[in-house]
Amino acid sequence: MNQYFDIPSDLQHSYLGLIGLHLQEALLPVLFGLLIALPIALVCARFNWFYAPVLWVTTVLYAIPSLAFFVVLIDYTGATETTVMIPLTVYSLVLLVPAIVEGTRAVSPDTVAAATAMGFGSFRRFVQVELPIAVPAIMAGLRLAAVSSISLVSVGAIIGNQGALGNLLHDGMIYHRDPLIVTSVVTTAVLAIAVDGLLVLAQVLLTPWQPHGRAAARRARTGPGDDIGPGTDPAGDNVTRKDLTGTDVTGKDAAPQDAAALGEAAR
Repeated sequence: MNQYFDIPSDLQHSYLGLIGLHLQEALLPVLFGLLIALPIALVCARFNWFYAPVLWVTTVLYAIPSLAFFVVLIDYTGATETTVMIPLTVYSLVLLVPAIVEGTRAVSPDTVAAATAMGFGSFRRFVQVELPIAVPAIMAGLRLAAVSSISLVSVGAIIGNQGALGNLLHDGMIYHRDPLIVTSVVTTAVLAIAVDGLLVLAQVLLTPWQPHGRAAARRARTGPGDDIGPGTDPAGDNVTRKDLTGTDVTGKDAAPQDAAALGEAAR
């Protein structure tokens, strides 16, 4: 079993050290990409004409092969972690910007109008109302960006010891040590699955008003409102409640799903 974890000395890291380096080089670019994508998406959501050029630029940059990106940057940043993380940050934008823009555009106009009537300015409305409701779409983009980044870090082995687990794969091929190749590939896959699972958990915690798990599957099968009990129809249809005397009373439900999310964001 030791042959799978007997790390060559030229890597200058232990097995756990390689995992930590891999996560650092993969997830920091996604975080930086999110910080860059948020203001860009805010402008794109405000000015529709700006979205197409931004999408075109990010798509063109995404089409640049990572190896070519490294070669261009290495003259300026050297064979360092920065040379690996800059392209990964740029690549994340093509996934994050559309996710944020489309997620915010999907917010109900009634919700936006309600927030505006409550005195929310454009920026405050975007941050406190539209972004929270768009969390599922944004998290989908984050999951894709994170998994893609984890896989692309290994390419950094081409420019030296900056590929983390990719260096282990490279050494396994150089020294003809198949167990090291297996360790590199399996560990990278496990990291991608684990990070994706953590992001799913984060989405559940950030969107308590959204149905998850079995509730979401049941709602998808039966349609909205079919499996919802009295007094909880999110569409605002007539629902039956009990009054103070215990008599059934039918009336309009005044708590649409987006309005509930708006109230949560406002708090």
